[in-house]
Amino acid sequence: MTEHYKRIDAYSNDKVNAIREHVKAILDILGEDSTREGLLKTPERVAKSRLFLTQGYGQNPIEIINSAKFKEEYRQMILVKDIELYSMCEHHLLPFYGKAHVAYVPNGYITGLSKIVRVVEAFARRLQVQERLTVQIRDCIQEALQPLGVAVIIEAAHTCMQLRGVEKQNSVTTTSAFTGAFLSQLKTREEFILMTGAKMH
Repeated sequence: MTEHYKRIDAYSNDKVNAIREHVKAILDILGEDSTREGLLKTPERVAKSRLFLTQGYGQNPIEIINSAKFKEEYRQMILVKDIELYSMCEHHLLPFYGKAHVAYVPNGYITGLSKIVRVVEAFARRLQVQERLTVQIRDCIQEALQPLGVAVIIEAAHTCMQLRGVEKQNSVTTTSAFTGAFLSQLKTREEFILMTGAKMH
């Protein structure tokens, strides 16, 4: 007997239904026939995809870090780099994507490495601007762990610039945010930038 693939997603039916009706209306406004075969299930697919891409609203990043917070005397830089990042520009509801580099210098506490990735994901899966996303990640780690310093760099490409407007496909936006040792100690900040390979022009 052949096992068939079955995907199970948990979404609020009320939210799916509400978004679906709006998407159907948009298709009709654009001049499409929302009842034709190829588009019949599109409104529901769009609804579910938007709920997936904004699931960060239902996550608490501070709680994510606190779920794996450990006492440790290590006081050198901890860096998680090249974290894949996908988010939605709040101005055009188009994706931006790239990578985040996150580091901190502990001050008595560390967190599980995967929790850093999950914090990035929790903030990214919301309607965002890259500048705010960078600061939110920094502030969350600073608040939860009270480290000697936090550093965040995000390098991302924005489809709102690639597909519309200036239509520049190869442009990359870099943002950074620092606290503590990464602000007061130039050597520490330079070490972080060197280790990430980020281009800070």
